[in-house]
Amino acid sequence: MRHLMNPLDFSAAELDELFDLAKSISEDPEKYSRVCKGKILATCFYEPSTRTRLSFESAMLRLGGEVLGFSEASSSSAAKGESVSDTIRVISCYADICAMRHPKEGAPMVAASRSGIPVINAGDGGHQHPTQTLTDLMTIRTLRGSLNNFTIGLCGDLKFGRTVHSLIEALMRYTGIRFIFISPPELKIPDYITDELNAKGIEYEEVIRLEDSIGDLDILYMTRVQRERFFNEEDYVRLKDFYVLTNEKLQLAKENMMVLHPLPRVNEISVEVDDDPRAVYFKQAQYGVYVRMALIMTLLGLEVQNA
Repeated sequence: MRHLMNPLDFSAAELDELFDLAKSISEDPEKYSRVCKGKILATCFYEPSTRTRLSFESAMLRLGGEVLGFSEASSSSAAKGESVSDTIRVISCYADICAMRHPKEGAPMVAASRSGIPVINAGDGGHQHPTQTLTDLMTIRTLRGSLNNFTIGLCGDLKFGRTVHSLIEALMRYTGIRFIFISPPELKIPDYITDELNAKGIEYEEVIRLEDSIGDLDILYMTRVQRERFFNEEDYVRLKDFYVLTNEKLQLAKENMMVLHPLPRVNEISVEVDDDPRAVYFKQAQYGVYVRMALIMTLLGLEVQNA
């Protein structure tokens, strides 16, 4: 039995196989529409989510499986004080695979250690968000043709942004990647990440103004400033509008630069940008369904011949 806690749980070669499967699913969904018949996915979300939870549920339903679960801690026995360990042991009696989101870092790992079924980390605090990272990697691979040799700017909340942390760690395995970290000092990238980049000799730069570096980027990865990660409202209000991507700023960018965003967006990307062909964040959301379909199949050891 295998779990997914971190994007590094899969080797680069295994990720290629996963993305190839996701591509095959995207090209012929009907071929895979019954591969999970009789299987059940449990979505255990202790924290609000729209895209990730519904993406997992859509993935399982499109594979012919079924879904059960809860969408917030207050609607589960966690409200009565039940531990994650006990919850997953019970869920293991009801389902074949589980996707878990939790506000506490490491909670899905605890669940995996006690689980009788594969567990997928669907986001734990400000730590990791591996399936979003798989989605990001597939988007880049599909639209650029390669996961090597590009400059990526990560903009916004780089301190608490689990999607950012996961993506950086995953991209460290590829060649020719240059990082530009764009954030206010209060939301700068954690030292443990820059320490790892330094140890591996990977080029990076830290800047404050988006306008100073957008012209150098092949990919711009925008993130929102997350109210739920702040200890006080005053700091959130002060920083929430620090970066807003507009058509005016896009005029400084390369014609083939891609704009990614893990969503949800608040106001950090103006809606006028949506019509620019460089804005690929809604395509990114669609790729997320195919990646999660491929991941469910892989962790359950299923092949299309079983359909």
